[in-house]
Amino acid sequence: MNNASPTRTPWLLLLAASSILMVTMGVRQTSGLLIDPIHVSTGLGIAQISFSLAIGQFVWGAVQPLFGAMADQRGPLPVLIGGGLLLAVGLVAAPLLPGAWGLNLSFGLLLAAGAGAGSFSVLIGATAWRIPAQKRSMAAGIINAGGSLGQFLFAPLVQLLLSAFGWIKTVYALAFIVVLSLPLAWPLRKRAPRNDGAVDGEALRPQLQRALRDRSYWCLHLGFFTCGVHIAFLVTHLPGEIALCGLSPNVASISIALIGLFNVAGSLIIGALGERFRMKWLLFWMYLSRAVLIGVYLVSPPTPMTFYVFAAALGFTWLATVPPTAGLVGKLFGPRHMGTLFGLTLLSHQIGAFFGAWLGGVALEYGGDFSWMWYADMLLAVAAALVNLPIREAPLQRRLATS
Repeated sequence: MNNASPTRTPWLLLLAASSILMVTMGVRQTSGLLIDPIHVSTGLGIAQISFSLAIGQFVWGAVQPLFGAMADQRGPLPVLIGGGLLLAVGLVAAPLLPGAWGLNLSFGLLLAAGAGAGSFSVLIGATAWRIPAQKRSMAAGIINAGGSLGQFLFAPLVQLLLSAFGWIKTVYALAFIVVLSLPLAWPLRKRAPRNDGAVDGEALRPQLQRALRDRSYWCLHLGFFTCGVHIAFLVTHLPGEIALCGLSPNVASISIALIGLFNVAGSLIIGALGERFRMKWLLFWMYLSRAVLIGVYLVSPPTPMTFYVFAAALGFTWLATVPPTAGLVGKLFGPRHMGTLFGLTLLSHQIGAFFGAWLGGVALEYGGDFSWMWYADMLLAVAAALVNLPIREAPLQRRLATS
């Protein structure tokens, strides 16, 4: 097998990967728009619905290293096809399974696991070994931009379907779209050569042991954990915040769409900057900017324009943290087991996301608003910025040689 380093960027593969992420993230990132319709239709409390979505946040992260390892070992195709079917089943099952347990199972487990199988760890891992090392941050940005474009496109679509047909027919329509997207997995069917890119030719277990002893790797985990808290809080509860201000649900869908639209630009720009600047500094400034933006939002009048500007500015860094984080994992450990190692950082992100989604609902139900969550968001954004500074941005072999 020819294991020479790739010299060209495989644009067809990047297009396929970004298109898959457009669908899975488009479905997943607009779930906050369903909270109020499900609450009105079923009588379930906001905290309970938020808890179901919080379970989904955790499950989406928990399956990332598992599906990433499966794709690393057996190839991405069965993971992507199986995940797409699981996502569609979770959507269809939601109206058919009554009560809190049904929502926990459908949205919390099935939908989230299916979306996780067609997400960052598998898609970035499936393409990283075919891309020159110096281009991997940019490639991750292109794939990530697909997910952000999905949020931009799906938010108004979901709101339109909700207004016209209600939440049940809306989730059926989303399931149909997911099934139609399954052929996009075919170009990504090949798996990485077994001896390509691993540190000293290591298999998964020894490289994983090395990673778990590496301080820089844990700094990425901690930063991504705090990122998960405020990302999940915002994507789940921004519609509720807008409703508390007496504004139309259309303001919520437009705001979520703007987050996705501006993150397309953010993902592409940050991905490209990762080729020129230290990626830990890109993470530092993105996280810090979020704390500033939340502070500005809290002292601004609650008008539609405030939410649009806030969404656009925040959207630039929304998931633009993924390209430098994935780029650092690849830089530190190579692409061979990137699906697994990056998947573990996503697990940390989604443990934080569980608390962001759940505690936001608790804050609203028991406190009447989201005030203390906004202040916690600011503190955690600052913490996420600072924890990236100790990262030693060099391949593990070089750091081991100089330690």
